[in-house]
Amino acid sequence: MYEKIKIVNDPVHGFIQMPSGIGFEIVNHPWFQRLRHITQLGIAHYVYPGAMHTRFQHSLGAYFLTQQALKVINSKGFNITTEESEATLLAILLHDIGHGPFSHTLEKIIFRNINHEILTRAFIEYFNQKYNGYLNLCIQILDNTYHKKFLHQLVSGQLDMDRLDYLKRDSFYTGVSEGVIGTERIIKMLTVTNNGDLAVEEKGIYSIEKFLIARRLMYWQVYLHKTVLAAELMLVSIFKRVRDLFLSNKITLPEQLHYIWKKEWAKEDIYSNYELINTFAQLDDSDIMVWIKQWSKYNDKVLSILCERFLSRKLFKVQMLKQKINNNKIASYRKNLMKQFSISYNETKYFIFSGLAENQAYSINNNRINILFKDGKLIDIANASDILNIKVLSKNVIKYFFVMYQNVCNLKKIKCYFIFFLKII
Repeated sequence: MYEKIKIVNDPVHGFIQMPSGIGFEIVNHPWFQRLRHITQLGIAHYVYPGAMHTRFQHSLGAYFLTQQALKVINSKGFNITTEESEATLLAILLHDIGHGPFSHTLEKIIFRNINHEILTRAFIEYFNQKYNGYLNLCIQILDNTYHKKFLHQLVSGQLDMDRLDYLKRDSFYTGVSEGVIGTERIIKMLTVTNNGDLAVEEKGIYSIEKFLIARRLMYWQVYLHKTVLAAELMLVSIFKRVRDLFLSNKITLPEQLHYIWKKEWAKEDIYSNYELINTFAQLDDSDIMVWIKQWSKYNDKVLSILCERFLSRKLFKVQMLKQKINNNKIASYRKNLMKQFSISYNETKYFIFSGLAENQAYSINNNRINILFKDGKLIDIANASDILNIKVLSKNVIKYFFVMYQNVCNLKKIKCYFIFFLKII
């Protein structure tokens, strides 16, 4: 008997052939299905209304591109066994399973010391136990301990299938055309070096240049869009306030959040405590929105103001500045906030933000993108490209932001000024 092939119709890539066997069981597992309810771009839909696509869609898209890449590389004489192919596909399929609600936005809030990479690994370990070691090779590829390095680089690298999918997908759903890249062309040009590393044939150099430039532009226009940052920081501030209230025994938390916050969990707890990771797996974007609606009516002034403004999209207004805001000016604004809202000086910290973000389209020190020329020479894209901007993309950039908005506060029209400084390296 033959196994029926299952396909899904993806608006970005077309028809995608779904995994079979254990891979299909994993896709249908509640832990994986929860990705349907976690937005890929967090709160970017506050700026780009179409950006409602999910981690589930992205995972299947990256899976599809990896299928294509494996076929291309195998057709060029670099033998990939059925077991290696299945393990690589499982690795890319599960690479984002550890993401929590609103993806990166709340990553350091729900668990302060445990990031999504650790959570992803824990989910995979549990699946590996369930299927009696079936994911052993998958884990080796993820850890980059398998001898065929290019398999790991397809999953995690500067030209991996994860990046190829999210750039094309995010561009499609946001409508930002600068992010459009030629994934088909790039994949067709993939090859493997004598050292077993992933490389790009000389003919694909222009597609790689476009890919790197698109990555830089998408960061400025989407991922680090000033209004998106303002919305994300407001959401983070809401949860910081809730946590502080919880630690002071001034608020009752939803069951799942109470369990996660009742103690400081260590990395090891994620691997040994099934109830912990299963509780985390019950959370998605819809839970967060329900809680915020409830908290908007809470009797804490700071929390209710933040929640009401977040729900009604009365966000911080951001302006870029040439230099950092003076600390004395920040202190002055905080004093004004005390008067406007009749809150303490310490409570004004929930309306004033400082942070650090990084926007680096290409790193010359990390899994370089190598171009393989016909004469056998292997040259880094930064040196092989005749576009000067490619080298520029690997340099650090510093920017400052000033956040200001007018606040009505459901009373009279009062001008309230909030300061936000964001330094980008």
